[in-house]
Amino acid sequence: MYGKFSLVSHKSRLFCGAAVALAAIALASCSAPPKGTAAAKPATKVASVKEPEDAATQRHLHLLTSAQYLNTVSYALGPDVRPEAEARFAPTVRTDGLLQVGTSKAGVNDTQVEVFQKVAVAVATTAMDPVRRKFLMPCTPKDEKAADAACASQFITRVGKLMFRRPLPADKVAELVNQANASADRLQDFYAGLGVAIEAILVSPKTLFVAESVEPDPAHPGHLRLDAYSLASRLSFFLWNSGPDEAVLKAAETGEIQTPKGRAKLVEMMLASPRLEAGMRAFFDDMLGFDELSALAKDATVYPAFTGATVEDAHEQTLRTMVDQLLVKNRDYRDLFTSRETFLSPVLGALYNLPTSSDWTAYTFPDGSPRTGFLTQISFLAGHSHPGRSSPTLRGKALREILMCQPVPRPPANVDFSIVENPNPNLHTARDRLELHRKNPVCAGCHKITDPMGLALENFDGAGQYRDNEKGWKIDTSGALDGKAFNDVIGLGQAMHDHPAVTSCMVKRVFAYGTGGSTDNQDQEELAYYGARFAEQGYRLKDLLRTVALSQAFSTIRESAPAEQPVKAAEAASSDAINAK
Repeated sequence: MYGKFSLVSHKSRLFCGAAVALAAIALASCSAPPKGTAAAKPATKVASVKEPEDAATQRHLHLLTSAQYLNTVSYALGPDVRPEAEARFAPTVRTDGLLQVGTSKAGVNDTQVEVFQKVAVAVATTAMDPVRRKFLMPCTPKDEKAADAACASQFITRVGKLMFRRPLPADKVAELVNQANASADRLQDFYAGLGVAIEAILVSPKTLFVAESVEPDPAHPGHLRLDAYSLASRLSFFLWNSGPDEAVLKAAETGEIQTPKGRAKLVEMMLASPRLEAGMRAFFDDMLGFDELSALAKDATVYPAFTGATVEDAHEQTLRTMVDQLLVKNRDYRDLFTSRETFLSPVLGALYNLPTSSDWTAYTFPDGSPRTGFLTQISFLAGHSHPGRSSPTLRGKALREILMCQPVPRPPANVDFSIVENPNPNLHTARDRLELHRKNPVCAGCHKITDPMGLALENFDGAGQYRDNEKGWKIDTSGALDGKAFNDVIGLGQAMHDHPAVTSCMVKRVFAYGTGGSTDNQDQEELAYYGARFAEQGYRLKDLLRTVALSQAFSTIRESAPAEQPVKAAEAASSDAINAK
């Protein structure tokens, strides 16, 4: 509908290209990693659970992820206005274990700008469809074939506020209304003109970037805090993976969000909202590295039952399990490593060797089954294996890095993998091959911290299917985790359940995800505080989310550069480009 008259024109390319380019420069200026950054240590026991008095975080400028963008659009313009196919934003670099942290260091190139423009056109076309606009518009134009400034202003004010995550200044509303009017008169179509204004909103740096603004903190003279609307955005993207809704923005507008009582009331509402499920799915999707599952493939001659549908359902199984246990049933986070409760689909039934119904159903593996905890689910087992075989090393590495926040060094470039990849026929199992491989002193150090854990999962092949032997040779699944010995995968799950690094890693991931930045030495006392509260409250996810969201560190800013400079630079670029001829 708007293809030939959309913002995908010379003028719009100047606008979006220049605005996003300067926003990318602003990213670099406000998100440089702090000096002396070090890996966070597990939270230590503290005598008190009081938060440190100087708790604070850094201010960030984030590029929205595809999901955050689409979730915000869906709320502002309707749940069916969601062009998934077009909204394939460029991937960000995983930083400190999270893609969300990487968005604060993301740049934008010309190709990505074209993606933003393409999505904006698709959204505008869908939103202004004759059927949808009846429910979307707050008013009816006097003449559908001409401009109507009053009606356009009502619509732009509401949608712009939701997409920019704060009220639009009067001059910005006037600018967008003028764009809509000019296009409506030229096209002789009010809604086509309004579609052009929608596109302008959607490709604005104020939509695409979360630019946190600060202000003096009246409760702590000499310190800074996020302003009310920036705090609303930080809370909303943390808990819902979307921009704030009307209620959250209202709390920002009234200032209620800046009071302890007001913020506590708001956070409780957000934790009780059905939107929390989408937010936590996004968090675990990021934490567990499930973005890589989309490219997962297996050798069809070795694992004929493993298909693209298997990947999709394995992904969904783990997320359903986590939502059910941590949100619906409010269970101990550590129980994810020992619980036999999960969900099965017909596709997964083939690999689990279980009969299933025609749809997703709840299922509990019986006592004695080796399937215990999400480590024995196909998403983890197949996701950390080779295309044609299992990999104790990859699985052990994933346990250390993803779930315990303990980086494993990369292997030296000159390592000989032939013993593992082209095994001697006298080396019958993965354990045999790895034991010989570890005789190389260059390899021994890293394999010592990965293989004893990964070998406990060898009863599952590279597709996650159960087996009790490897080509006729019985598999030995005994091992140890940091001095705690076990005999099988059930013992591994219990060892993970009991290991303090598992919960301290969860604390670190939640804090970094919520605040959008890597943790460093300055955050250790804060992480210890969160860890103590997490333990005190029985390791419940909702309690941890609440603790972080209500903490002083979540809203107090530790600033090392002029606070408003990056935001003003992006805004200036946007204004100049719009006026370019």
